[in-house]
Amino acid sequence: MIGPGDAGKWTPERGDEEFGGRFVRIFANEVQEGDIFLLRSGMSKIKAIGLVAGAYSYLDQFDDVNGWDLQHGRRVRWLGIDHEWPDQVFGANPPRLSRSLNPRVIEFAYGFLKSEPSDWRQRSLQELPPPEPPLEEPPGELADLVAEAKDLLPLYWNREEFPNLPSESELVAHFVVPCFRALGWQNRLLGVEWHGIDLVVFERLPRLQENVRFVVEVKRLGAGIEGAREQAKGYVASLGSPKDIIVTDGIRYRLYSAGDEFHAKCYANLWNMKRAAVKFFDYVRRSSP
Repeated sequence: MIGPGDAGKWTPERGDEEFGGRFVRIFANEVQEGDIFLLRSGMSKIKAIGLVAGAYSYLDQFDDVNGWDLQHGRRVRWLGIDHEWPDQVFGANPPRLSRSLNPRVIEFAYGFLKSEPSDWRQRSLQELPPPEPPLEEPPGELADLVAEAKDLLPLYWNREEFPNLPSESELVAHFVVPCFRALGWQNRLLGVEWHGIDLVVFERLPRLQENVRFVVEVKRLGAGIEGAREQAKGYVASLGSPKDIIVTDGIRYRLYSAGDEFHAKCYANLWNMKRAAVKFFDYVRRSSP
């Protein structure tokens, strides 16, 4: 999968500027079935090797993959591996898609395909998930905040209007605190920068460790909120007892349950609301004043 996908399906008549550069065109038009894909990590490591197994498709069900619009897709048979060269073989700033011309990388890739195991190259492809139904109307108490997100998010990514993305503190003020307020949490229960934590939601007063309900870690837009879970777990450990974690960039919210070894429990995206978001709002909503 590759993005940006919200601009619609790629066709030869459409220009690169509609897709933020040349990468979507290369992915849709130049990649061929049987080409080798490498999933790189850093400048010297690869974590998976894949063989392209299908033509370009535009897939609506991938309009929100952890907040990214990745509707441009190809079927690929992947095999997870762990290979690292002793020095750098890739560039420092990875593009969305690029061709490697490094002889060592090319030799490794073709050599790997000639080695065992080989059964993965003919493995049946899994069925694609169906598109997730949209949420036609957000919960009434969140309607204004959702409307604000739809107005502001395009501006945030407009470099003429916003030369720099908003800070984490701005996102807390404009979205995160209003979201919890709308879901029934009074200001006295919302500790901003409490003991160095971006936001702590208290079940009740006094503001003591044992009364913490949620630990909220806030990241900047585009930073990838899922990577913040480990940092938030460190904060939870300092509290001395399990607490649910919420990671957010103000627009996306993912909750990790302390009662389920901090596995992801529910998710909501104010910009792209799906029916499953109701589970997040119901879980976080305060049941009593």
